[in-house]
Amino acid sequence: MSQLQVNRINDASGGVLAPISSVMRNRIINGGMTISQRNGTSSVTITDTSLLTYTLDRWFGYGSSASKFSIQQDAGAVTPPVGFSDYLGVTSLAATTVAAGDLYFAGQYIEGFNTADLGWGTANAKTVTLSFQVRSSLTGTFGGALTNFGNTRSYPFTYSIPTANTWTTISITIAGDITGTWVGATNSVGLRVFFGLGMGSTFSGTAGAWAGADYRSATGATNVVSTNGATWYLTGVQLEVGTQATSFEYRQYQQELALAQRYYTKLGASPQGSSGYQAYGAGSCNTSTNQNTALTFPQVMRASPTVAFTANIGISVAGGYTNCTLAAAYAGTSSTLLQTSSSATGGGGDGCVLLSNSDSAAFISLSAEL
Repeated sequence: MSQLQVNRINDASGGVLAPISSVMRNRIINGGMTISQRNGTSSVTITDTSLLTYTLDRWFGYGSSASKFSIQQDAGAVTPPVGFSDYLGVTSLAATTVAAGDLYFAGQYIEGFNTADLGWGTANAKTVTLSFQVRSSLTGTFGGALTNFGNTRSYPFTYSIPTANTWTTISITIAGDITGTWVGATNSVGLRVFFGLGMGSTFSGTAGAWAGADYRSATGATNVVSTNGATWYLTGVQLEVGTQATSFEYRQYQQELALAQRYYTKLGASPQGSSGYQAYGAGSCNTSTNQNTALTFPQVMRASPTVAFTANIGISVAGGYTNCTLAAAYAGTSSTLLQTSSSATGGGGDGCVLLSNSDSAAFISLSAEL
């Protein structure tokens, strides 16, 4: 009979059969910043002042004013800390004056299914520890916060970067919130993690305590966006139950990609790899100009995704090919029926294939972000 221990599985003679790493220990997805489906290593300037801009998978940026900072995987060719191959790099693009009501931040939303066991909002709320590796061209006290989705409960925190341009290991232990309203086991937002890059006084609070307010950072924290050309880099982010940070939970690349694809999937173009004639699915023609194609998702998605085509997505029918446009998408969480329009010369009932037209940059995107 095999014997189950805390950190390994032994056979009857005591020999180690296999290690046990964790069971959903790290609630952060892509904490090692290895997955960047949307942009690869290209820099993304945060220009949208009304919605979050997703950059590396599961990670977003936001700014009250446009074009004040950019986010890039492996910005500036800086060597990542030992044990990591990638990082999220923020670069300030201007010397920005941060007004009281301004917000500049990076962060990640965690789905309720992955936080419900924390029991926040009850007397049984669990303590968590947030750990990460950080580096900046600036020194001093920096800030961030954990909040609920309703903006009614927040825990501002601070951390110190004592030496410029040097990776620093941070660990912050946070007692679980025993009050407030927290989302349970649903596909909505269970917990929000913010790293402040420039936070006005309206959204800054006292560090180290839960507050009944919408704070995204701590009072007195350094504003990265206030210094033109300032850099702030992040990797190895882990949020786990307990009072101490454990070693970073490394997952296989395919496992991490699969977790990310629940929220966003890019079919076709690099970095996942694609030929110029990537095939997406097969279907049939309704008429000579209207086609239906079935598309199965690589992972079950959080919700029915928004589907979008780039240029040079087309239909092959009756031995010919023509570019098409997306007329409608009837999506579930695991597949969709795509209705396309094109000038393809096929009759009703003819078979067709949806594919990219000699363009390795063409892709179909599926987004079900929180």
